[in-house]
Amino acid sequence: MAGRLEGRIALVSGGLRGIGRAISECLGADGAMVYVTDLDPEDSADATAIAAALTGARYLRLDATSEEAWAAARARVEQDFGHLDILVNNVGADLTGKVQDLKLEDWRRLITLNLDTVFLGTKTFQPLLAKGGASTPYGSSIINISSIMGLVGMGEVAAYNASKGGVRLFSKSNALEFAEAGVPIRVNSVHPGFVDTPLLRQGFERWAAREGTTADAMIDAMAQTTPIKRLARPVEIGKVVAFLASDDASYMTGSEVVVDGGWTAR
Repeated sequence: MAGRLEGRIALVSGGLRGIGRAISECLGADGAMVYVTDLDPEDSADATAIAAALTGARYLRLDATSEEAWAAARARVEQDFGHLDILVNNVGADLTGKVQDLKLEDWRRLITLNLDTVFLGTKTFQPLLAKGGASTPYGSSIINISSIMGLVGMGEVAAYNASKGGVRLFSKSNALEFAEAGVPIRVNSVHPGFVDTPLLRQGFERWAAREGTTADAMIDAMAQTTPIKRLARPVEIGKVVAFLASDDASYMTGSEVVVDGGWTAR
């Protein structure tokens, strides 16, 4: 039985690990040919492994903060297929700390990683996505990975709140821009809650060191404050992204999809 993304071409930024890897795997499992991109060299163990694990997948090294690198990725996709159907802007990082303790260079680095990369990916691939969208019944799909921290505030994560809130509204603006101009690209944002990834654990380790506790204790407490009483698995985010990439989400654009175990339902 063919997958619902059979014949579609996808590109995932930050696709080698954590949520990005799960997204790449879910898109591939649904039949898409996935360009998995990240900073690792093309002959690295992780890059080789994911290319082998996903049928037809191709790994591209991509510094998602570089406009030139994005242009090179577009040239490769255009050469290979002439269009793109699915773009997942997933690259991101975290930063915690009181506003008065944050350094401007750290603030700017986070905004670059979490928000500039979404802008660059969208701007660069819009022409190829428009071509792909014109050949499918309900258009191509951009999915931007935001966070519940793009919806609600939390103390000592102001920089992260600002960057992910920017992703949310950038997605809505883009969705309207394309729809009103008749460009066949749908744009939606996904807002995960707390997902059990190496990046989350590293962030909690840094936070715990400042608070004089342990990362495990903080993660356990976070799980207990989540109504479903656990952290998400990366695949639970990947499956939502695959849905948004498919024609099953044909009437969705400008939407924000919250996947948080009930955390923001209070």
